[in-house]
Formats: sequence, C-alpha cells, structure tokens
Amino acid sequence: MAITIYHNPRCSKSRQTLELITESGAEHTIIAYLDSTPGAAVICDLAAKLGVPVADLLRRGESEFKDATDLPALSDDVALAAWLTQHPVVLERPIVVNEDSGQVVVGRPPENVLQILPT
Repeated sequence: MAITIYHNPRCSKSRQTLELITESGAEHTIIAYLDSTPGAAVICDLAAKLGVPVADLLRRGESEFKDATDLPALSDDVALAAWLTQHPVVLERPIVVNEDSGQVVVGRPPENVLQILPT
C-alpha cells in the first residue's frame, strides 16, 4: 500500500498523522508541501476526492488568508487552487492519500488517517 502525506513538520497534527502512518508500516511518501507545493490540478483533484470544494481546504485562521488582497472568489475552485499554489501555508494539513484506492482524508484529527491505512 502506498500512502502520500502532504506534510508540514511544524504542525503537531501533521506530525501525529505521520506517526500513525509510520506505525502502520505502510509504505509512504512525504511531500513537504511548503517546499514542494502541489499544482492547482493536484489541489483540485484532492478536493474532488475528498468530495469538497477547494474552499474547504483553506486554513481561514492563517494570517496570510486573513490579510489576502488577491483572494479569488471562494466558489471558483480553479482560481482558488491556483491561489493556493502561491500561498501554500493556507492549505489544510495534513492531507493523506491512499494511492492504491484513491481515498483521501485530512488528518484533523490525526485518527482520520486510520480509515485509509492497512489493518
């Protein structure tokens, strides 16, 4: 089973989620998304697999979100995903993908990841 985690090592929830993945023994890839930001198409795909609009992947408490002067309409998934590529700190974290099944979860709480890990 291949797992991908869009990870921010400074985030406690992201670290806890990664720990659960590691403990499961699942093969995994860590993408430090602040350094290697996913493209807009990937962000749209993640949102679609989660069954949510891109706006639901925003961390609205982040100062970069609150202070944004260039934020597109929250209903425009494509424009919003493109904006997130320029402001990755606003992207919800961690996002975890089971590459085999295509299932995606947000690790908030970290235990959400258990539903897509091997048993």
